[in-house]
Amino acid sequence: RLGIPEDIPAWHEVLNTDTARYGGSDVHNPHPRVHDGGLRLTLPPLATIWLRPA
Repeated sequence: RLGIPEDIPAWHEVLNTDTARYGGSDVHNPHPRVHDGGLRLTLPPLATIWLRPA
């Protein structure tokens, strides 16, 4: 779980270097949502993800 500002209820995955487009295993977070005061994510191995408020 990742701590985030409480006033932003939803996030969007802008970039994920683990997508099939970049030769990765395509582990992604299509609709990250705030849950219990944090953002629950599936983090791909050896990859970078960038999120922005939706």
